[in-house]
Amino acid sequence: MADNDYESVICVKPEVHVYRIPPRASNRGYRAAEWQLDQPSWSGRLRITALGKKAFIKLEDKTSGELFAQAPVDQFPGIAVESVTDSSRYFVICIEDGNGRRAFIGVGFADRGDAFDFNVALQDHFKWVKQQTEFAKQAQNPDPGPKLDLGFKEGQTIKINIANMKKKDGTKPRPPSSSGPSLLPPPPGGKIQAFGSIPAQHSDPQPASNTESGQSLDLGAASFWTEPAGSSDSWGDFTKAAGAPAGQQSTGWVQF
Repeated sequence: MADNDYESVICVKPEVHVYRIPPRASNRGYRAAEWQLDQPSWSGRLRITALGKKAFIKLEDKTSGELFAQAPVDQFPGIAVESVTDSSRYFVICIEDGNGRRAFIGVGFADRGDAFDFNVALQDHFKWVKQQTEFAKQAQNPDPGPKLDLGFKEGQTIKINIANMKKKDGTKPRPPSSSGPSLLPPPPGGKIQAFGSIPAQHSDPQPASNTESGQSLDLGAASFWTEPAGSSDSWGDFTKAAGAPAGQQSTGWVQF
């Protein structure tokens, strides 16, 4: 016996009757009606104990607790404990004296509830034994379980949605970069000149002199661009502003 095995009590019934039973003549089972139920051979207390996986049905004296007989039970239902065919209050148990001798006797309870508790106590114990056996087998041979297959099957596809891949309708235009071309501020005197966009990297033009005759403004030395000789003006021809003096040649600027 292992050090951690100890005997525990799983059921106690204060009154049980013992009967001598005739040998079983066939395999049809035992019948309590054949036992002379009004004349029990012994009466006392029944106690069921458990030691490891084995249970013991002990018949003891009510007063002194002296052991009258004992039936070791290795499994239930089994040959050690059998129910009779004609009643739920009577059973046949196989007792042993420790010297290898066996005998079959009948036991019965006056109360049907006591017989039910007797039956359930044995069932619960051997259900626990079965569970412990299964746990021990699993510990020795752990089942890894089915492997998880994450691979793509033949013909299987996957769809991935990535946000902002397509521009949505109504998207606001991006603001112009500060490094791009910008328009010149209007010159002093309130006159606005339309001469195209001036690259931001050039310096601001010098203030132009306003003449009394309203002629075109002088933008300073060498202008902002130089046209090669014989080339046409990429800006196109501009007509003179309305109200300019007759005969005055257009300078390519429009006065407003």
